[in-house]
Amino acid sequence: MSEDACRIDVWLWRARFFKTRSLAAKFADEGRVRLTRAGQESRIDKCSRAVRVGDRLVFAVGGRLVDVAVAALGERRGPPAEARGLYSPLQES
Repeated sequence: MSEDACRIDVWLWRARFFKTRSLAAKFADEGRVRLTRAGQESRIDKCSRAVRVGDRLVFAVGGRLVDVAVAALGERRGPPAEARGLYSPLQES
């Protein structure tokens, strides 16, 4: 995968939306993430799908709807403060 893209399961795990990468992969494989890129909306149905900076992701986790823009891809799963830098919230419900 190129340096300007990251697997969705890896990104969700690095951004600390999931405790393990396998939970993030299962979530993505179930088609529970909507991706908007360049005005085109699609449902992610495989954990190997790529996300890029600027993509918008919408998904429900922990009983709340999460709507975020991917701000960075990250190099590792760091502390929560670092993880929050990977995305910018668009709206929360």
